[in-house]
Amino acid sequence: MPEITTSYDNAIYSLPLGHWNSDTDLSMSAVDALEKGKVIFLPNLSFSLTDEEMLLLDPALVDPKRKNISYQPLKDKLTGVATAMQEPAISLLLQRHYQACLQLIAAILPEYQQKLHSPTNSLRLHPVKEWTQNTSWRKDDRRLHVDAFPSRPNYGERILRIFTNINPTAENRSWRVGETFPTLAQRFLPRLKGYSPLLSRLQYTFGITKSLRSHYDHLMLQLHDAMKADADYQKNGPQIAIEFPSGSSWICFSDGTPHAAMGGQFMLEQTFLLPVDAMHEPKNAPLKILESILHKSLI
Repeated sequence: MPEITTSYDNAIYSLPLGHWNSDTDLSMSAVDALEKGKVIFLPNLSFSLTDEEMLLLDPALVDPKRKNISYQPLKDKLTGVATAMQEPAISLLLQRHYQACLQLIAAILPEYQQKLHSPTNSLRLHPVKEWTQNTSWRKDDRRLHVDAFPSRPNYGERILRIFTNINPTAENRSWRVGETFPTLAQRFLPRLKGYSPLLSRLQYTFGITKSLRSHYDHLMLQLHDAMKADADYQKNGPQIAIEFPSGSSWICFSDGTPHAAMGGQFMLEQTFLLPVDAMHEPKNAPLKILESILHKSLI
């Protein structure tokens, strides 16, 4: 029988914040939970849209060649919009969400505040079931996976993501969350293919990657693919089902927390990168866990 449960105790850390700039004395508890692979759930943290912004909740605004609309706030660079006349309004929405996320980081994750970098914001307008219907299994995010960047090696830096369900019809965002990263790594490492520095050099030379793929990045991509390709693990592996209501937000290190998006529509997602040495407990980073198991440096 599948080990799917709705017992959240080991996977969820809830905070009753109702404002993005709330004062809290729970910051260290939030950091510890996050670094141990838990999802920080903020059930009362909504992001209100103006009447004009509500009109942007239309999948037709996404470029058919892209999955989502993406925004780099520090460069004021917007991509993935099908209708140019809507770009200013979408940019303002995503910049506003980015600023709210900065306030949230300052409130509950202040020790990360000065080290987070490379922010990217996404506006996800398609229903999950639609953007997974005509895609390869590698890109099917309904399958449990940890995040890794195929073309942009990150050399062990953590991928911190803040999600907000902005669905106007009260539809939940449905997720599955899997086992802890140390257990996951022990399960899949024996199956992963070996690393080739020569292949890494060729991939960079021919523009497949934007920098040389490290041993760590190779393993994380292999792990991502091995998880998604294992039908038995997807069905029977340890996991819990979680419903994130409209008007709620949640945070996780998506490179270390196995997750799958099963349903829902309309979401804002803010991504940051965090150096491993900026963590409270660097030993909890996937890089350090993999290095400990393999007894070698991976960067």
